[in-house]
Amino acid sequence: MPKLLEPLVLFCLICVAMVETQHAASPASAAEKRNPSSSTAAVPSYEQPQPQRENLDYDMYQRIRDEAIGHSHVMEYASGLMDGIGPRLTGSPNVKHANEWTRDQLTAMGCSNAHLEDWGEFGMGWQQLNAWARMTSPDTAVFIVQASPWSPPTSGAVNGPATWVDIKDEKDFDKYKGKLAGKIVLYGDIREVAPVDKALFSRLEDEDLKKMTQYPLAKREADGFDAFLKRLAFREKVGKFLADEKAIAVLVPSRDGRNSGGSGGTIFDDTGSTFGWFVYQREHASPIPVAVMAIESYGRAYRLLKARVPVNIEMSLETRFTGDHEHGFDTIAEIPGTDPKLKDELVMVGGHLDSWASATGATDNGAGTVVAMEVMRVLNALQVKPRRTIRIGLWTGEEEGEFGSYNYVKQHFGLVPRSTAPEELKVTEFDRKPAGPIETKPDYQKISAYFNLDNGSGRIRGIYLQENAGVAPIFAQWMEPLKDLGVTTITMRNTGGTDHEAFDAIGIPGFQFIQDRLDYGSRTHHSNMDTYERLQPEDLAQAAAVEAIFVYNTAMRDQMLPRKAFPHPELEEQRNAPLKSAMPGAEAEEKGAKPNASTPQ
Repeated sequence: MPKLLEPLVLFCLICVAMVETQHAASPASAAEKRNPSSSTAAVPSYEQPQPQRENLDYDMYQRIRDEAIGHSHVMEYASGLMDGIGPRLTGSPNVKHANEWTRDQLTAMGCSNAHLEDWGEFGMGWQQLNAWARMTSPDTAVFIVQASPWSPPTSGAVNGPATWVDIKDEKDFDKYKGKLAGKIVLYGDIREVAPVDKALFSRLEDEDLKKMTQYPLAKREADGFDAFLKRLAFREKVGKFLADEKAIAVLVPSRDGRNSGGSGGTIFDDTGSTFGWFVYQREHASPIPVAVMAIESYGRAYRLLKARVPVNIEMSLETRFTGDHEHGFDTIAEIPGTDPKLKDELVMVGGHLDSWASATGATDNGAGTVVAMEVMRVLNALQVKPRRTIRIGLWTGEEEGEFGSYNYVKQHFGLVPRSTAPEELKVTEFDRKPAGPIETKPDYQKISAYFNLDNGSGRIRGIYLQENAGVAPIFAQWMEPLKDLGVTTITMRNTGGTDHEAFDAIGIPGFQFIQDRLDYGSRTHHSNMDTYERLQPEDLAQAAAVEAIFVYNTAMRDQMLPRKAFPHPELEEQRNAPLKSAMPGAEAEEKGAKPNASTPQ
């Protein structure tokens, strides 16, 4: 066998052996350990012993392959969504159009109960209608710019001298008081533009996949989100200062992408280019027009200003606000279950429908949306009669905080109570600290799994288990007939940053697939290049086939997929706290006592 598969196969064989041992010892042992007072029949099937061997319908495997790959319509959905509707910023008229279009498409393909579900108030609706900027002296040059999300418009075309400001903290405000009125401000340091000496487009190699199968032993480090939020909180103060000083508008440089992909006119335009994290809320609205600029355009103006050459810029941002209290909606539809005993149980599949506004959101996450739609089309075309109900969820508000999926889970399955302490209100609801144990709803026991796709247009290479060891031998058997499609890798690792987290957070099996990287991180993620042309038709057809098979298998097996131990997020800080009695001879700290002179500070 290929060396890549050796650790995977060994791991899965061990898992199968463990399951067989459990069966031989006591058929009800797993259920009894979780709930000793209950009989096997009284507990949900995900807590009951799992079968040693999966009962796979190989004929259906081939039929799904033939329909999804040989008769694919995924690119028709892609063109309808990306070309026909375009950018889908949450709260915008376009995302409303996308919600309605996906609902109608799901109805047309034969789904039942296609509808929109309101997940609550989001904030301001906004559209970019036009944006341009040019240098008028000392030379003429056309610049590449896009309005930052939720930027107010300029008052038509505005013209003024440019100035660069070096503001790193609040004490720097004093340097510019009384000096910015009537000026166009460049805000942000120039960055090095390295040569593009590596491919912007790449696929996962065997060595990459092998590394994914190795469970990380190092303690998980902070992901930098707190620091990011602090930077944005400071940027909100900067925006207010510049507006108070009567500057006309602000230009900020685009960040870089992986492998120096943020050059050549590529602009990354998301919350990082705005004046605050909550800029979509009226009380945090940007007080001044702001646009993100291609690094080459920004660099020329920056270097001229640093050389003390006067620069004049003319620009126009034409944007439109459509309301201060827009609600967010998810698109939901079903293929009803047919088994009298299992039809009320669910299998879910989905991705996020919203995008940023500088392009048409093709790889983020139009790809995941149209693949999920194609999964439903394929199963309808094959007239599948699933034992469990198969439900699709297309979420909005993902880019601002996974609002659509988290609120859907909160409304239907359960929630983690969140802190309302004043300092916690500075972040989005689902990023706040847990304030209590998970609260579940009756349907919590009726969902088997949720499958998500949101890492670009690349084909599926495997799946993240989210530390759910119980599904490893199951998925290994499911994937055996898919190896010729490149689906080989199972990893115990977690992955984050998208909508499966809402399910996983309360203990429902939620999975994200491993995908080929392509040019997602280097060129398309949140950029003005995230267009239809970045989609790979064969990859998306493969992904639809694989995801449809996972969904079908989950819907047809006797039991729901096993779950990992019930999570207790409210205990994380306590579990991570230092042990109080580990050091021999250490004196107990008196409650409320002040440290003495010999105590290290």
